This record gives sequence, structure tokens and C-alpha cells, in this order.
Amino acid sequence: MEKKELNIVWLKRDIRIQDHIPFHSANESSLPFIALYCFEPTLISQPDISERHLRFVYQSLSEIRDSLAKHNIPVVICWEDAETVFRWFLHEFRVNHVFSHEESGTQITWDRDKRVKQLLYHNGVSWTEYQQNGVIRGIKNRDGWDKAWFTTMSDPIIKNQYKYQQDIGISNPFEISHDQKNQLSGQSKEFQPGGEKKAWAYLESFTKERGFNYHKYISKPSESRTSCGRISPYLAWGNISIKQAYQHIKNHPNYSTNKRAFSGITTRLKWHCHFIQKFEVECSYETICVNRGYESLDYSNNPQLLEAWKTGNTGFPLVDACMRCLIHTGWINFRMRAMLVSVLCHHFDHSWKNGAHYLASLFLDYEPGIHYPQFQMQAGTTGINTIRMYNPVKQSKDHDPAGEFIKKWVSELRDIPAEFIHEPWLMTSLEQELYRLRIGKDYPEPVVDLAEAGKKARAKIWGHRRNEKVQEEKQRILKTQTRSQSSNKT
Repeated sequence: MEKKELNIVWLKRDIRIQDHIPFHSANESSLPFIALYCFEPTLISQPDISERHLRFVYQSLSEIRDSLAKHNIPVVICWEDAETVFRWFLHEFRVNHVFSHEESGTQITWDRDKRVKQLLYHNGVSWTEYQQNGVIRGIKNRDGWDKAWFTTMSDPIIKNQYKYQQDIGISNPFEISHDQKNQLSGQSKEFQPGGEKKAWAYLESFTKERGFNYHKYISKPSESRTSCGRISPYLAWGNISIKQAYQHIKNHPNYSTNKRAFSGITTRLKWHCHFIQKFEVECSYETICVNRGYESLDYSNNPQLLEAWKTGNTGFPLVDACMRCLIHTGWINFRMRAMLVSVLCHHFDHSWKNGAHYLASLFLDYEPGIHYPQFQMQAGTTGINTIRMYNPVKQSKDHDPAGEFIKKWVSELRDIPAEFIHEPWLMTSLEQELYRLRIGKDYPEPVVDLAEAGKKARAKIWGHRRNEKVQEEKQRILKTQTRSQSSNKT
């Protein structure tokens, strides 16, 4: 019996049906096509991936499956590694063409892509990968990158119009089990739900009203939960493109009256691509210091401090509140993320490698290309960025002065007045008895002496910047990852 011929749109971090070049190309072809997504056990077992990510992806896939069903376009969802799935399709069908976006993923996804590419090539199948957002594959330096990014963001948004196609008839041998579906379908109100519709709901509510005070509250752990865009999970998993978000904000009627706030978020959309571009050029940032001169830096790596940090029991109220909030909701604002990394790597004297995968598993908006370069920037291992050491007490007093955020997430401190909320260990025994909070029993004592730990960390990290290898690496990084002055002119 002659095999049916088809094309495949391979979905990864681009789970949407609009502004999607692979879908557009497949729809323009004369052949029927399917959309394919693989929950890959090899990837799922990695320490940076967690159930919250899989749930968000499944919610997103369920939405586009329902949308494309109207056009008789199957969305095939598999619980199997991509290489195995493609081997099955090649055996059962005449696969003509595979369309996808380029993925700036981790080393394991890059190695997977190379194996799939060889498999398709040896079976005579064409695979076309399209640029994702403003990230350019294969560049050697950043000259002209800014101009190219703005050009990409100004290109017309692809309005995908889907044709009704003939039935393909696929029996998926890698179908997700009933138990897995129930697990991934579970909805927690604490987490943002996945899907293209939700992405637009958040973006439109931002430009309609929520974002008017974006620039004022971006550093505040409580207020930022409303005033920030909150579209980062949808960008990370591709429910909406950077271009869609950029043009929506820039062209919105409210832009002119809220220019400072709206230009603030569009700048960060560019930063989004800027950091992914770093990772695209050197994906070793997941496991190796950006500046390899810092590989020789020693850390005490105390396991008790790491556990206190992971569980939100450090004795520093804002640190604990941020970690507990992140565990329960998958999102905190950027400054608080930076503080968590800074405290772990500087005050607790831990290698960034001990916390990077853990936070990745908690961030609902985990994007490898942003996560690892940013984590290292806050850890001070890039050699080119200013070292920022965040004092958690100062951050607490500056950005949560009344302790509202702390009290919401650290239940032990709910009855503590504002004068003690930032440093509860300073309360006298009488005051502890009055507020029914015994430091060291009801709430932890600080796990380190903040002043002493900060002093040691500053001497250590600043001193290492003079290391010969650090200086050599600095020049290499500047040449590869930064722009020459002439290229900045557009």
C-alpha cells in the first residue's frame, strides 16, 4: 500500500497559530500537514524542567489543537523523544518537508536537533528552520545586530489563514496516557494559564490600563505583579511573538500618553532577544562561566545554606518571601530574581551552578537564552558587567517598606510590625514574646552575618577580576558579544 505524503510543522517554543512562518509555509504547500509536539522524556528528566512547564505547554497545545481542528489539521502530541517519533513518521508516511522555528535551547536540545537533521537528510526530507524573533543564527559578532532587530520588528505580522485539508488518518502510537493528561490538565489558580488567548488577554490589559505605572513599580515585589506586562511565560513558550508584542505596544493609542512606561517594556523586549542572542552564540553558558577565568574561583558551597535558600528559610524575610512566592506562583519581578541569585552566590558563597537549574525549574517563564546569561551576570562571572551585590535588608526597606509582600508569603511574620519586619532578629526577647515569634524556633535566625559575608564576597569577587585569565576572556567576550561603536549607528 502506497504511503500517504505529508508535511510536518514541528513545534517547540512557538506554540501559537498566528505570526508563525512554519505554519504559513506548510499551509501554502499543496500537501496536507500536521503540527507535531513531543514531550520528550530525555528532556523532561533534566533538572531545569518541571511539571509547571509541562502543564503550561499542554494548556497551550490544547488551545491550538481545538483551533486547528476546525480546519481538519491534526495536532499530534507525543510522549516520546523526537528522534523516535520522526523515525516512526518516516516509516509510516512519505514525509516531504519539515518546517520549524530555530530554537536557542540548551546543549541537549541542540544535540537532539543535529541528530534529527541527519535522520531527515538521510531519508531525503527537507527541513526548513526559520528565524525566531530577533535572534540570528551563525553570527560571529554583534555588528549591525541592533539595526537588524528593529527591521525584523517592523516587518509585517504574518496573518495565518488556514485551509481546510483532507483527512490524513494518523493513529498516534506515542499518545499521552490518560493519567498524564489528567496531571497536565490540572489547573492551579496560582499559576498563569498557557495559551495564545491568555497571552493576548495579558498584553491587552497591560496597554489598556495595567501598564501605566510600569516604570514606577517594576522593582516592587507586590505592585509589579499587576503593573508589569506578565507576558514573559507567553514569550518563553511562544504563545505570542516578540514582534506581535512590540507592534501592539508601539502602535497602541495609549502609547503617546504613557510613553515612559510603554517604551520601558519595549526596551525589555529588545533585551529579551539580546540575551538569547548571547546564548545562541555560546550555549555553553548553561554549564560553564561566561568568562572562563571564573572557573577557577573557589566557593564554600555549604549545603545547609543552599537548602535554606531553596526552601525560603534563610532568616532574611524578603529572600524567603520571594522564594516561597516563586515556588507557589512561578513568577517574581526581575529585581527580586537578581537579589535571590546575588544572595546565593555572594553572601552564601555558592557557585551559580548550584542554583541555576533550581530556579529554572521554578520560573514559569524559563527561557534558557535569558536565564543562564542573566544568572551569571548577577553572580558576577561575566567579567564585563558591573558586579551588583544586593543587600536583602536594604532591598526590603526600599521596595517593601511596610512588609506587605513579606507578610503575604512568610506567614510566621504576619503579626510583626513594620519596624521589625525587615530585621526580626533585632527584636528583644520581650518583643518576641509580645508578638509570639521566637527567632530560631518559629522563624529562622539569619543563616549568615550579612555584613561580614558581604565584605568577604566583595573582596573575593572584585579581587578575582584582576586574574590574568579573566582579563583575557574579557577581551574575547567584548569582541564576540558586544557591538562596535560604528555598528550602533542606524
